[in-house]
Amino acid sequence: MTEKYISLIIPAMNEEKTIGTCITKAIDIFDRLQLSWEVIVADNSTDRTSHIARSLGAKVITPEKLGYGNAYIEGFAEAKGEYIIMADADDTYDLHELPCLISVLNDKKVDYVIGTRSNIEKGAMPLLHRYIGNPVLTRTLNILFNTTYSDTHSGMRIIKRSALGQLNLKSGGMEFASEMMIEAAKAGLKSKEIPISYYPRIMPSKLHSFQDGWRHLRYMMLYKPMPFLFIPGTLVFIIGLLLNIVILFQGHVETLRMHSVILSSLLLIIGTQTIAAGIYMKAYGATHGLYENKGFIKKMLDRHSLEKEGILGIIFVVIGIVLGLKVLLAWVYAGYGTLSEVESAVAAMIFSIIGIQIIFTALFISVMLSERGINNK
Repeated sequence: MTEKYISLIIPAMNEEKTIGTCITKAIDIFDRLQLSWEVIVADNSTDRTSHIARSLGAKVITPEKLGYGNAYIEGFAEAKGEYIIMADADDTYDLHELPCLISVLNDKKVDYVIGTRSNIEKGAMPLLHRYIGNPVLTRTLNILFNTTYSDTHSGMRIIKRSALGQLNLKSGGMEFASEMMIEAAKAGLKSKEIPISYYPRIMPSKLHSFQDGWRHLRYMMLYKPMPFLFIPGTLVFIIGLLLNIVILFQGHVETLRMHSVILSSLLLIIGTQTIAAGIYMKAYGATHGLYENKGFIKKMLDRHSLEKEGILGIIFVVIGIVLGLKVLLAWVYAGYGTLSEVESAVAAMIFSIIGIQIIFTALFISVMLSERGINNK
């Protein structure tokens, strides 16, 4: 392998009209720069994409699983280059701009170069993506992970092999683009952004705006459930609890405050379930190696006990059942007529639901720990 051996990885699915143009442009640049090269096309097409790629000297692999991330993960495993280039097969990125990115990566202080789509041609990107989707997702990632990226969804990037080995890349779908940025920031890679152009597609886009946007957001939520779930859930729970206490102390629930008690109870339940969802995500991320198991999550997993948490949940459920029986007996003694037991009925409902939620949360965490071979009490 020479000092400047370049691997270009192109994920493709039914891009027979543009794959040849992309490969030809790349080879032209590599030859002009006197670089040794390989082009790897990770293809799951049903058209002539793979045939065209092979005819131009590319190596074609067929990923076992569909997905943008899966294509790159398998392509990385095949790549032998010192520099690894990522580019799309739809000719929306002009590979004639590669020399600018490569020259920056030659700096020993730079590990990773991202082509930031600053010159977007008319019709190249839907307005929803350009002015809402991409800026919002980029800004969210920057806030959560203390980064300063300009375009976290650009598909044109170059990374050194030594830097790639520091990234724990697992995502199989479009969220792979965000995962790579997050992992690079976590690993402390020195990145640089270079302005590039972005052109309209010839073939129909395979992106699904809301589905793919949600995948990126969900991935960030999996990494950082605190701002998405823990904090909002805790605030909602506290508001519901305080509102409930105030209402019950004031009395006259049946005649004056029925709607308020329903609202406060709903807030309590929503808060509990949101906090539980945050625990699920944090536990999943830790047990699947998305981040280092330390701090709050380590304490939670280390102290997790299905029996103890199950007992706590059962206690809540039993309290709810007792309060419910109290209401039922009062109704029987009243001759099955009108009954004024709203406070007890609401309390019975809240205790029962929270108790069941605690039990299910304990079971879920226990199953995850067992599945990953982690000891749990």
